[in-house]
Amino acid sequence: MTDQKAESRLIDNLIKDISEGSKSALASLYSHAGPAVYAYALSVLKSPADAEDVMQDVFMDIFRSAESYKSRGSPMGWIISITKNRCLMKLRHDRLRAVAPFEPSMVEEAVSKEMTPEEKTVLKACLEELSDEERQIVIMHALFGLKHREISGILDIPLPTVLSKYSRAIKKLRKSLL
Repeated sequence: MTDQKAESRLIDNLIKDISEGSKSALASLYSHAGPAVYAYALSVLKSPADAEDVMQDVFMDIFRSAESYKSRGSPMGWIISITKNRCLMKLRHDRLRAVAPFEPSMVEEAVSKEMTPEEKTVLKACLEELSDEERQIVIMHALFGLKHREISGILDIPLPTVLSKYSRAIKKLRKSLL
């Protein structure tokens, strides 16, 4: 049996033990797979601190979802897939941080240059009437073109909540324009 097959079998067994609640198996898996998870996260995120955070989240995800794992010969593929998803969530979250604080200049940069100064002033005044979360959703969707599903991932709130908050925000904007 090759070293890679033996390593895959070991990781499969550790995941099985984790699914049965073994914290020592999780620690063992961490020592076996941790360096690869960290290296992958670091290659995507370019930040040692962020890579460490993602690595911790990945192993918590593994602990929570080990019961649903089905061995298909590549347990490291499953682990790296979780890592990739966590990295993408982190990148989306970081994109949100760039958008999160409402700055009037953000609106000016995003709106058409063809808008009159009065129209820009009205738009900013209307956006200020929204809650922070509603404003973030409207800015990300209407001004920056993000899809509702992306916004859901960035803000870490369910898609139906994003949709309802967006709808409510649009109604508030319409009402403030009347």
